[in-house]
Amino acid sequence: MDWRVTARTGKAYTKVFQEERERPVLVVLDASPSLYFGTRERLKSVAAGQMAAAIAWAAIKRGDRIGGFLFAPGRHRELRPAGGRRGAMRMIQGLVDWMDPGQAEVTTSEPLSAALERVRHAVRPGSLVVVISDFFGMDEACNRHLSRLRQHNDVIGCQVLDAAEYRLPDGRYPISDGENAAVLDMSQKESRSRYDAMSLKHLEVPRRMFQKHQCGWLVLHTDDDPVDVLGRELRVLVGRPG
Repeated sequence: MDWRVTARTGKAYTKVFQEERERPVLVVLDASPSLYFGTRERLKSVAAGQMAAAIAWAAIKRGDRIGGFLFAPGRHRELRPAGGRRGAMRMIQGLVDWMDPGQAEVTTSEPLSAALERVRHAVRPGSLVVVISDFFGMDEACNRHLSRLRQHNDVIGCQVLDAAEYRLPDGRYPISDGENAAVLDMSQKESRSRYDAMSLKHLEVPRRMFQKHQCGWLVLHTDDDPVDVLGRELRVLVGRPG
C-alpha cells in the first residue's frame, strides 16, 4: 500500500514491485605475476580466465549483464556490464587480450586492496561481484573495502591454487622471484615446517576475511575443470541481495 498517495488522493493505491532483471555481474580478475605459475594441467592465470569465461556465460544465460574489472600491478581495465551474447563475447575477448603472458613482466607490486577500492567506487549497488585471485596480494586494507562492497552487493571470492603451493614431496627445489635464486630443501624438518605453516596461512587467511564479511567463497585448483566447479557452486549466481 502506498500510504502517501492514498492519503493525498483519498483513494487506495498499491505499489507493485518487479524483480530486477539484467543484474550486473562484475568479475574482478587478478593478472598479477604470481598467477603465471602452475604444475598441474594449466597455469593459474589460465584457470582464472576460464572461470571468468564460465561465469560470463552463466550470467548471460540467467538474463544478467556481465562486466569485468581486470587488474595487475600498474594497469587496470574496466569492462562495463553488458547483456546478451555480445556482452559475453566482449568479456571473453577482453580476457584474451588482458591475460597475455608477455604483459606479466613487471617489477612493481600492488596490493589487492587497490583494485577493491577502485571496484567499490565504480560498481553499481545490487551487483554480484566475483573476485578471482590467488590472494597473494591481499593486505589488511582489504577488510575495509570488502566490508563496504558487501553493504550493497553480493560478493564472492574465488581462490585459484596450484597443488605445489600447499603440498610438496621431499626433495630439493630451485626457486626464484625473478631476481634472486635459492634452493628449498623439503627433506629438512625446519624447511618443511615453515613451508607448511606458510601454506596453511595462505589457505586460511583469505577465506576467513571473506567469510567475516558474509561473502561467498570457492576454490579453483589448476587441475580442476572451471565449468564443473562453477556448476557445483551455481547457487552463487542465483542469490539476489536481500
